[in-house]
Amino acid sequence: MKWIIYIVSAFLLMSCAVTKQDAAVQLPGEDPQQTVAPDKNTSSAVISLLEKARDATKQGDYQRAEVLLERTVRIEPRNASLWHYLAKLRLHQTRYNEAIGLAQKSNNLVRSNDHLKADNWRIIAHAKYQMGDVSGAQAAQTKASTLSGDK
Repeated sequence: MKWIIYIVSAFLLMSCAVTKQDAAVQLPGEDPQQTVAPDKNTSSAVISLLEKARDATKQGDYQRAEVLLERTVRIEPRNASLWHYLAKLRLHQTRYNEAIGLAQKSNNLVRSNDHLKADNWRIIAHAKYQMGDVSGAQAAQTKASTLSGDK
């Protein structure tokens, strides 16, 4: 159970490192209650890679974290939470178009996890805002709020 807390904490810290410029666009994972835990069916091999990615992130080695996260999605390509973590990393790396695409992929794979879908929409909102698409960011934030019941 500790590994879930560590993984979630690492990705939460990574997402908070992105500059927040508008209170109307909420950062993904900003609220600890919105943090996305790994899917319950995630294999032990992938959990091990996630732990290594967390350690790399804590050490500031985002390139290694990237390699490890990319390996997780090769092992479990239908695991929506893994695509979500990779989207958060891309957001942190200011690779906004990639972050949007990965968050959309995660949303396409997820079935009934509105919590995950909402945080993916927050990633999309923040990326769009950073790219200057304020109306797109607001639309994405509205979807996130609707899914999380914040209306």
